[in-house]
Amino acid sequence: MALRFSLTHRSTYRYARAVALGPQLIRLRPAPQCRTPILSYALNIEPAAHWLHWQQDPLGNFMARVLMTEPVARFSVTVDLTAEIAIINPFDFFVEPEAASWPFTPAPWLVDMLLPYQRLDHLGPRFAALLAEIPRDPRGTVELLTEITALVHQRIAYVQRPEPGVWDSEQVLAEGRGSCRDSSWLLVQVLRRLGFGARFVSGYLIEPDMLGRDDAELHAWAEAYLPGAGWVGLDPTSGLLAGAGHIPLAAAPDPASAAPISGMVEAAETETLFEMKLRRLPEDPELPAPPAHG
Repeated sequence: MALRFSLTHRSTYRYARAVALGPQLIRLRPAPQCRTPILSYALNIEPAAHWLHWQQDPLGNFMARVLMTEPVARFSVTVDLTAEIAIINPFDFFVEPEAASWPFTPAPWLVDMLLPYQRLDHLGPRFAALLAEIPRDPRGTVELLTEITALVHQRIAYVQRPEPGVWDSEQVLAEGRGSCRDSSWLLVQVLRRLGFGARFVSGYLIEPDMLGRDDAELHAWAEAYLPGAGWVGLDPTSGLLAGAGHIPLAAAPDPASAAPISGMVEAAETETLFEMKLRRLPEDPELPAPPAHG
């Protein structure tokens, strides 16, 4: 049975004085590869005096480029979407026979395309020790991916970390804890050291609850590329493959290129507020009709 949810996500920046904003790049629209049906979507920017142009970045992510026409004391980005969440089998994909067992050698054309997704971080002692724990004997490729995701999940305790940025592999292992973006970047680096093309994903996670305590949050996870299957989502926060509640917004070789909102602003004291509201809808909600064409 599918459940329908209305999600409102608002990011508000309040400045101590009116400031000039450079172009703001907003990656908060469900990506083309999203498997969760998105029944409606709207992006609202305040103040109203602005220019907004939708485009796709070089990685194929939807991106809104917003340019304010005058200095502002407040800048607000609001997403309203309706999603339909149904149970899916995260293993419902086909892997080419030559890639079914690890290690495998991708076709030369694929090797060239995956080069940006195989750049490596510095190999520190803690990261090297973690890699040394992973057996190198041949085994099923999907089996290996599930084991590595579970390993990172077991090693890194999840914490909410409001500070910006992503810890590198050595720091998150030294701490033994991290945000979803920290553990996801660690997983990306482990996968790359094992020969996979891997990328960082930012998105929404909607988690239905049988008792009605449904939850939604901005989230991050990793994806590995498998010949035949394409990009397969792996979530080290849960230790499982990405499922129906994972709504990707942007995927990139590095976390900065998948940031939900990025852009330049004049130096000023800033108050940042984030709000996420999730509402379960009746079985047959009245959704707004799509805009007419022509």
